[in-house]
Amino acid sequence: MKTCDIYATIVKVLLSEGVGHIRALGSKIHLDAYDSDIAVEYYDCVSDIIGSCEVQSLMEHRQHMNVNRLQHSINVSYYSFLLCKKLGLDSRAAARGGLLHDLFFYQFSDKDAPAGWHITVHPKQALKNAERLTKLSRKEREIIVKHMWPFCAFPKYAETHIVALVDKYCAMCEVGESASISLRHRRGKTPAFSEK
Repeated sequence: MKTCDIYATIVKVLLSEGVGHIRALGSKIHLDAYDSDIAVEYYDCVSDIIGSCEVQSLMEHRQHMNVNRLQHSINVSYYSFLLCKKLGLDSRAAARGGLLHDLFFYQFSDKDAPAGWHITVHPKQALKNAERLTKLSRKEREIIVKHMWPFCAFPKYAETHIVALVDKYCAMCEVGESASISLRHRRGKTPAFSEK
């Protein structure tokens, strides 16, 4: 059985048992549950790609301290979707581009990682992988390849600026949350996510 088939099976079992849900960090809304209009609208934007083997395999790669790349991508996707929706922009492109913006399958410190500066190389790698996965609109392509602005050419679309800013914001929140949990653990205090 291929790794991606294993992921698909795990996700199906967890969701059918009600054990796991797709959720952006800090959000109370389960994005794969049809009990919220916003969840339905978001999930409809990404349903054809979020369950793919390629996207699910991002779970294997650490992104920011204790947060894996899949969770980071969901965070960026969902919050970009919400902002674009509120501003009357293309929330579908933001959701899809945000989910695929870090679709690369290596750690930047790996010896076999592509040559070059990771900040400028990984968006191109993510775009190649995303184009193999699904048909992309112009906005979705730009979101993926220019999400590291200002380290690339100036983005044309407002949605790209939003995803780029949300990406940085999520990274800071993810690092901050991981550091906070780590400090509490070292001090012997109750973990931030206790069951009590």
